[in-house]
Amino acid sequence: MTLSEFDRALVAATQGGLPLVPRPYEAVGAMLGVSGQAVRERLAQMLDTGLVRRIGAVPNHYRLGYAANGMTVWDVEDAQVDALGEQVGALPGVSHCYRRPRRPPAWRYNLFAMVHGRSRSAVERQARQIAALLGDACRAHEILYSTAILKKTGLRIRD
Repeated sequence: MTLSEFDRALVAATQGGLPLVPRPYEAVGAMLGVSGQAVRERLAQMLDTGLVRRIGAVPNHYRLGYAANGMTVWDVEDAQVDALGEQVGALPGVSHCYRRPRRPPAWRYNLFAMVHGRSRSAVERQARQIAALLGDACRAHEILYSTAILKKTGLRIRD
């Protein structure tokens, strides 16, 4: 897919994140010489066509006081993983949840749910809540704790 000049400018203006102001789309529009509405409409079109997969906030959990971050991994019945994953992803302590392929014999887990807590015991409480929700459909699980902060970046345009 070929990007228009405006698309390239829009991605360049937003690739470092939206401005932290009350009306970020208007601020981006002012930088590009268009309205905030034009920015919102084009980003919506980019989402609809798949050019952009998502627009979202990326909080720094450590700065918010969540020092224990654990990726919970679950061995869930394949026939139920999608429906149960929707329920797990809707839990308040889960920031993201997704299905991944198993890699037997080394890796049996097919459902991943990232949880954040102020302590490991808080993460473990959330894992017990997930385990209760999954019930008998879950055969095993683990919590993989973060050991480093990884820099998260979005779409980038290289010149």
